[in-house]
Amino acid sequence: MPHKLRKIRKKRGSRTQGWGRVGQHRRTGSKGRRNAGRHKALWSYVIKYEPDYYGKIGFTSPRSLKQKVKAINVGTLDGMAEKLSVEKEKGKPFVDLQSLGYTKLLGSGKITKPLIVKVPSCSKSAREKIKSVGGQVQMETEETGE
Repeated sequence: MPHKLRKIRKKRGSRTQGWGRVGQHRRTGSKGRRNAGRHKALWSYVIKYEPDYYGKIGFTSPRSLKQKVKAINVGTLDGMAEKLSVEKEKGKPFVDLQSLGYTKLLGSGKITKPLIVKVPSCSKSAREKIKSVGGQVQMETEETGE
C-alpha cells in the first residue's frame, strides 16, 4: 500500500530524480551493450584483441547449390558385400547402393569378390577395380568424376 512519503514523492521536482545524468532512464536508456564505441573510444581495444572483427572475408555459397554426397569406398563395400546383397545376378552378389542411401562409389581400398553394383555415380578408379575382378557397375548417369 503506497504511503505519502514514497521515494518518488521525495524526488519530485529534482530534475533527475536520483538517476544521475538527464535522460539516463528515459525510454531505452543509454546503449551500453552491443559493441558500442568500437569505432571511437574503444578502437584501441578492437585493434589489439579483435583485429578481424570488422569486414567480410570470402564467399558463402547458397545452400541450394550444395549437393549432399554420401560416398562409400570399394574396400568397405568388399567387406560388407555379403551382408548388403539381397539377390544374386549371374552368380554374383547384387548390391543396390542407392536404396541403401549412398550416392557415390569411390576407389579407395582393395576388392576381392566380383560384385554387381548399382549406384548413381562412380569414380573411374572404383569402376576399374570392380571390372578387373570380374564385376560390373550399373549407373543411372554416365558422368564420372573424382
